[in-house]
Amino acid sequence: MTGRSGRVRRLAAAVLVTLACQWAPVRAVTGPPAPAGRPPGQVVTWAASADRLGEGAAGRSYRLIVHTSVAGSDLRVRLSNAFGDRPLTLDGVRAGLRRTGAALVPGSDRPLTFRGSRAVTVPTGAAVWSDPLPGHVPAGADLAVSLHTPDAAGPATGHALAMQTSYVGQGDHTAETSGAGWTRPTGSWWYLDAVSVRPADPATRAVVVLGDSLTDGWQSTPGRDRRWPDYLARRLHAAPTAVRGVANEGMSGDKVLGDDAGTGAVHRLQRDVLSQPGARTLLLFEGVNDLKAHTGVTAADLIAGYRAIVRRAHAAGLCVVGATIGPFEGWSEWDPAAEAVRQEVNRFIRTGGAFDAVVDFDRVLRGPHEPTRLRSAFDNGDHLHLDDAGMRALAGAVDPRTLDCAR
Repeated sequence: MTGRSGRVRRLAAAVLVTLACQWAPVRAVTGPPAPAGRPPGQVVTWAASADRLGEGAAGRSYRLIVHTSVAGSDLRVRLSNAFGDRPLTLDGVRAGLRRTGAALVPGSDRPLTFRGSRAVTVPTGAAVWSDPLPGHVPAGADLAVSLHTPDAAGPATGHALAMQTSYVGQGDHTAETSGAGWTRPTGSWWYLDAVSVRPADPATRAVVVLGDSLTDGWQSTPGRDRRWPDYLARRLHAAPTAVRGVANEGMSGDKVLGDDAGTGAVHRLQRDVLSQPGARTLLLFEGVNDLKAHTGVTAADLIAGYRAIVRRAHAAGLCVVGATIGPFEGWSEWDPAAEAVRQEVNRFIRTGGAFDAVVDFDRVLRGPHEPTRLRSAFDNGDHLHLDDAGMRALAGAVDPRTLDCAR
């Protein structure tokens, strides 16, 4: 369930925000890095699941375009070297608002620091939060996070299927407001896996969506933020709920149990969900890849995986909303055996009592006359993935009140 889009539309940001400067001597952090746990008082406003990308390259800059879900001050970013085989040094990290393409809104871009330093070395397998950057960041803004890696090598960490154009330059262009130095587009997010803010209302919280390519947004319109968690974020912004942040932890090809197409949901739960600041709720929408790949996974196996995720999330104080698995007859790997397992698993999700709430995505997506197939109005053509209308329908099926339970 992976792929690339050859045409990416660019979404221009026209929001101006003033971020206060935070100056510090340019020196690398050589002691223990800033802790990668939940920063107190912060709520995740954007996130993407970390995976192994290609090889890191020395002397390269990245301008990464991400879309905020909840407004706040004191912006912090989390840099990840989860899949690296050596320490990763970044000697320039900045954040500002994107104007259009790789160009920034003048005056919005500021340097980020790490324990007071402009440079940071992220240990092998670790992640590091920046210091808070004073100033207000609006919801629904295109944030540009710029990084420079002076000596990167070996496996890089990032998110392959961004469904958004970011930019690469050779040499350090992180302080440039214009897009002139950013000569190559990239469809991935490199080394960045979360952004958080301090919301004005301290009761504000976030929902973290754990999913596969349907959540990752594959086949939604690129560059337009039309993944279903994006639609959900816009709904929550206007809803009477304290849950306003949305972290999209979809990973194309991901399974609940297996690690062959990226780290399985059971094994990435701590990194991608439980570590997110301000998380109130986990929304779990995974399982179709376990079924369609003929792995031999039974309904009992998948249900045991769900129960393990729920137990760990509950132990961390999170609510857990379970989503039923949608239909996929017509996809090349569909067969009656996989369909039987899907039906049994969906009965468990609906009636097994393991989840704090249930959202019935199967009921939303299935055809009125052929319930084992996607509704034609939502089918992008491969009988598994959704077009923009299908993404919007999923977000519309989530009752905001179910995301704000207390444990």
